[in-house]
Amino acid sequence: MTIETLNNSDVGLLDELQPSGWGTILPAHEFYTTNTDFCSSIRINIDTKIVGIGTTIIHNDIAWLGHIIVHPEYRNQGIGQLITQSLIKDSKAKKCDTIYLIATDLGAPVYIKSGFETETEYLFFKNIKAEKSWRISSNVVPFHPDHKTEIEAIDKFTSGEDRIFHLEKHLQEGFVYHNNSVVEGFYLPAFGEGLILSKTKEAGIELMKMRFTNHDNACFPKDNIHAVDFLYKYGYKEFKTAKRMRLGKKRDLNFSNIYNRIGGNIG
Repeated sequence: MTIETLNNSDVGLLDELQPSGWGTILPAHEFYTTNTDFCSSIRINIDTKIVGIGTTIIHNDIAWLGHIIVHPEYRNQGIGQLITQSLIKDSKAKKCDTIYLIATDLGAPVYIKSGFETETEYLFFKNIKAEKSWRISSNVVPFHPDHKTEIEAIDKFTSGEDRIFHLEKHLQEGFVYHNNSVVEGFYLPAFGEGLILSKTKEAGIELMKMRFTNHDNACFPKDNIHAVDFLYKYGYKEFKTAKRMRLGKKRDLNFSNIYNRIGGNIG
């Protein structure tokens, strides 16, 4: 068994590792292997076969572990633990003192063994149909460059991370909830699953309504009681949950401001 760097030329070999019920993993790995300044992917080999993969995504002194996957035929052989420990070692070598991940039910026991603890749970909803009464508020307007500073502040207050370098790639396609000349929330349709962060209930709910004109799913932390109550009010219940886990230093963040997550790889 060997550990090697997963290169862009390897991405086409990952179909056999595609987990059931996940969206295709190939685009994410195209991204990881072409953004090696802040992403680092590994492959676990037995002979010439890739039997496991995982990625570290670095945000200054914070790391995310993403797409830790073991080939179905090679599970329960310690490969998941090997991947996790390798990614932790890589993160610490890059001076990250906080490491996050989103855990499936299958992966959670592995991460607990590595010292991760649960910070919260994400709730997943599906088959949401936009109501006719969900008209888009006039306070929702397209992004303007003048909004960037306020968006960055909301993101940092919510996530505890310095990650504007991610967001700014998607701002031009985004929207903000603008109330009395103040940005209270924002929606980035092209960033992951459609990131929505808001510091007020009104902004968050209105941006959710906008997203539901094109999407029938949602995912956010259980701490966001406003988002939970909104979907419960219309008869929707979560169909599954996932643990958001942390290893290392606890950060100041605000889960209640997350009205839709980015994805399993960076929260």
